[in-house]
Amino acid sequence: MDNVNQLINKIKKCTLCSADLPFKPNPVIQISPFAKILIIGQAPGLLAHQISTPFKDKSGERLRLWLGVSEQQFYDETQFAIMPMAFCYPGKNKQNSGDAPPPKICQQTWHQLLLKQLTQVRLTIVIGQYAAKQYVDEFTNLTNAIEKNTETNKDMVLLPHPSGRNNIWLAKNKWFETKTLPIIRQRIKDILSN
Repeated sequence: MDNVNQLINKIKKCTLCSADLPFKPNPVIQISPFAKILIIGQAPGLLAHQISTPFKDKSGERLRLWLGVSEQQFYDETQFAIMPMAFCYPGKNKQNSGDAPPPKICQQTWHQLLLKQLTQVRLTIVIGQYAAKQYVDEFTNLTNAIEKNTETNKDMVLLPHPSGRNNIWLAKNKWFETKTLPIIRQRIKDILSN
């Protein structure tokens, strides 16, 4: 337990990419060595940065709906660990149409150290293309990877980002909500009930 607490303290004080961020670094993670489910997302949004809580916004509401869990379950660190590709809000992209890509230095510096502490994880939920490119073998396309992994991989599932920006993708891929999400919800229910 001391190791993970020391690691979290180091992460919370991290300033490696401060020169590239629009605000003072504020690493937002949720980690416990007892977590059963690991969520690897993109990076905290502006609201998460401001309140130091991951997915405490409309995207988080949709994500919890997709997973079939309550807010209380989701923020129980012994149930869910949340380790984004970048721990701080990266600012807006060049087109000002969404958030900038997560800086790679967080994942390169901290992920393997954290993963060594997460020995109880039974399911990893990978959200969005940035995380999928890093953690999904032979990744070529998020849509194909979501379909393939849900049926063949019992330890990992993929999701599109739950942002409203993906409403068009959801409308084009109705199988995601009718076929994929029930499988994911059942896996999560089984894990959390044991």
